[in-house]
Amino acid sequence: MTMTAVLTGRNELTDAIPEFCHYEDTGCEVSAACLDCPLPRCKFDDPAWYQRNRRLARDFRVMYTIQQESLSMEEAAERFSVTVRTIFRILQRCRNAMSAVDGQNIAAFAA
Repeated sequence: MTMTAVLTGRNELTDAIPEFCHYEDTGCEVSAACLDCPLPRCKFDDPAWYQRNRRLARDFRVMYTIQQESLSMEEAAERFSVTVRTIFRILQRCRNAMSAVDGQNIAAFAA
């Protein structure tokens, strides 16, 4: 037994074997279970990546709604409870991201 194991009161053998650890796969809002998750990486591993892609998915939904329903900027701002300036920012982000976006990955964030 090492000195740290003595000081912390932990048994090295049980710490080294993952089979003795209890892990409950409760998932998150994206998927009910981690093993069934459609995301290419875990949202908890890189929260900034997850938030950026989640916002981009929302932006594409807004842009799609504006195009399908032929909404004016003022109507879109009222519908999505944001300012007109935010609608312009959303459309700019969508235009900038069009070439670099993988449609299947973005669809996973829209859930």
